[in-house]
Amino acid sequence: MASDYPLLPDRHPQGDFFVCDIFDAAPKADVGAMEHPIFSLSTKPDTRPRKYEHNGITIEVKPSSDGLATVHDRDVLIYCISQLIKGMNEGKEPQQVVRFQASDLLKATNRMITGRGYDLLKAAMERLAGTRISTNITTGGQEIFETFGLIERARIVRETRDGRMQEVEIKLSDWVFNAIRAHEVLTLSREYFRLRKPLERRIYELARKHCGRQKEWRVSLDLLQKKCGSGSSLREFRRLVTAIAEEDEQYGHMPDYEIRFEIDKDQLVVRSRGTVGAEVVIGAPIAIPPLDAEVYEMAREAAPGWDVRMIEQEWRSWMTEAPKNPEMAFLGFCRKWFERRGRP
Repeated sequence: MASDYPLLPDRHPQGDFFVCDIFDAAPKADVGAMEHPIFSLSTKPDTRPRKYEHNGITIEVKPSSDGLATVHDRDVLIYCISQLIKGMNEGKEPQQVVRFQASDLLKATNRMITGRGYDLLKAAMERLAGTRISTNITTGGQEIFETFGLIERARIVRETRDGRMQEVEIKLSDWVFNAIRAHEVLTLSREYFRLRKPLERRIYELARKHCGRQKEWRVSLDLLQKKCGSGSSLREFRRLVTAIAEEDEQYGHMPDYEIRFEIDKDQLVVRSRGTVGAEVVIGAPIAIPPLDAEVYEMAREAAPGWDVRMIEQEWRSWMTEAPKNPEMAFLGFCRKWFERRGRP
């Protein structure tokens, strides 16, 4: 039966939509933030503070009275980041304040464009603004304590007469914005937005980070539970993971990866379906024509002291789609390269 199919319907069929995942990396840390269970898996208000420790990194996530930001709330961040990365690919300077049409976000993330959809978007922005993250980051032999939010503020610029928001303005936190400027992103499958269960989305995120384009990744159930931030008992968590694996075996609905659970070893097995390499993924070569010869002199001025041919190789490997103006995009990359690294 169609109602038994584990994916949500594709509410707004459209062409390919570029989506980035900033939680593949954490600023000033060796361990990517995708490593940490920042978002709640609950579909009800989750006011439970959480503390996560792994490989010497401590993460504390504190909710507001509205509850922790959820895995589904993260759609807002994914949309904002995808827009900024697309602009950077075109040579534009990223801005910390992102303005967009609410209906565009709802369509791109496969959400309802009814009044209910707009209400859920408002609630998501409130939870994103209210959730606070504190972490100790060890760098250069020093331990640094840092606390931040996921977004600094959100503002509805215009509403329609019936109360539905039209234009939205979001100021990203420094933490999120710095990750974007550092190009620390991964591409997600658009089918991610069709996954019904928060745990399915979290498992896909972990698979995307840890398995990537490798053939296989294995993780024990207790470590998986830790990475997911599940508050369930281990027994209940095992039941939930087993159900997802059985559905994937029946329907093959999980994007990019085959999900299986080995009961005898009590571990999740993730196998690549071979689709990530065919997607537009940061690190995959993109067909960009040769640059005009005169641009290299301008590049040397933008990144003095650096080998601009080496920077060009890095730029080409980083690009996720062919820019409209390759020369301007390359020069913008050179300027950012020099800002982050200074002289060699």
